[in-house]
Amino acid sequence: MMTLPQLWLVPLLLVLQIHLSDQLEDNKIPPSLCSGQPGIPGSPGVHGNPGSPGRDGRDGRDAAPGEKGERGDRGYSGETGLRGLTGDRGDPAQKGERGEAGECAVSPKSAFSAKLSEARSMPVALGDAVRFDSIVLNEQGDYNAETGRFTTKVPGVYYFSVHATVYRASLQFDLMKNGHAMASYFQFYGNWPKPASLSGGSMLHLVPGDQVWVQMALGEYSGIYSSSKTDSTFSGFLIYSDWKHSPVFAK
Repeated sequence: MMTLPQLWLVPLLLVLQIHLSDQLEDNKIPPSLCSGQPGIPGSPGVHGNPGSPGRDGRDGRDAAPGEKGERGDRGYSGETGLRGLTGDRGDPAQKGERGEAGECAVSPKSAFSAKLSEARSMPVALGDAVRFDSIVLNEQGDYNAETGRFTTKVPGVYYFSVHATVYRASLQFDLMKNGHAMASYFQFYGNWPKPASLSGGSMLHLVPGDQVWVQMALGEYSGIYSSSKTDSTFSGFLIYSDWKHSPVFAK
């Protein structure tokens, strides 16, 4: 509870406060009279820490497919790579089952050889086949001693040879195939005191039924000869066959 002197001081303090506030208001300077120059820009601030990742954006709406672009140019071929290392050897395989027995590959055969006997050592007429009547070899029976002709059974390539002895006469003969001269041979007599020889040979391709023989080419040159010491021979044999009727030779 205030005393009497304290109560007296309260009005006095209020009057002083009001007076001082009026003086402050009177001494206040307007802001327009106190504006200074702009300050120097401050130094850049330190970079802040990276922010947290933002949320995923929303998916866009489905759009229509774009048009197909033009085909690009073909690129250059790359360089050949280095050869790889040799791989490890594999494990041995199991032995396979035994196959069925195949056909027996028997090669076709054809060969003959015949000579002129002494009884036929005489001039042969023009156009006639020389009949080499003494058989030396004719296992397949393809040569006929009665006609002097070889008849083909196995198709293929054959070789024929003729060796003729010439004595005191000239000789010219042809190797014939189906009536056509395939090769011609000639020996002119030159008054030799002893027999001479005329030999020749040729390869022919034959099919079944073809015939081959020796034939005199000129009537005055028909001096083929044979004796106990010298022979005239006709031989032929199959070199290789082109037989197509057997599965063994059809390849």
